[in-house]
Amino acid sequence: MKIKKNIALEFNDFSKNYTNDMIGCVPHYAELISSFVEHLPNDFYPKSILDLGCGNGNVSAQLMPHFPDATYTLVDASIEMINLCRKQFSSYNVIYANNYFKDFAFKKDEYDLVVAGFSLHHCDEVEKQSIFNSIYNSLKKGGIFSYSDLMISKTNPDHKKLIKSWEKFVNISFPDGEKWAWIMEHYEAFDKPTDYDLQIEYLSRAGFENIQTPFKKAYWTHIQAIK
Repeated sequence: MKIKKNIALEFNDFSKNYTNDMIGCVPHYAELISSFVEHLPNDFYPKSILDLGCGNGNVSAQLMPHFPDATYTLVDASIEMINLCRKQFSSYNVIYANNYFKDFAFKKDEYDLVVAGFSLHHCDEVEKQSIFNSIYNSLKKGGIFSYSDLMISKTNPDHKKLIKSWEKFVNISFPDGEKWAWIMEHYEAFDKPTDYDLQIEYLSRAGFENIQTPFKKAYWTHIQAIK
């Protein structure tokens, strides 16, 4: 497979079989996506929800049955992903933004819940710190930032071991090796994962004091931070 020149075009192609590909390519994907609902406080009823890097809407699709009256803002750089969401969520109150994170205009004290499912690894460390600050400022008091991602840097001593176990996982679903080759091409070109401990530090610097990790297996992690 040949990678595209930017992340938006890359995911225009990936959108065709997004969910099946993610299940086969991302260890613990189903558990990490279900974490967006399972670990929210029982008395938490968000009215305004921001989904950063919404993809085909898998995270918002988890939330909508529980919070059907909320207003959702779905952001993604891929117009194909946005169009998939438009078809899927026509009966909900949804605002769409076809933007990269850096171009999205965060509003102060606007959201009760901000979610990001496997999207922030496309940001480098400087960008992550800036986005964490923007997310914190955009949340209302008591609001929650919830996200799932791979959390190990490419310079981490355990990175090679992670790659080997990841390859083994992917090749079970896609034994011809073509999918793994594409993942590695994409990973090299676009992905900038950051170590878990460093992300916790960035969240603390942004102002979050209540930071929880309700799911973590190896480096596949779900974090929930409360303002």
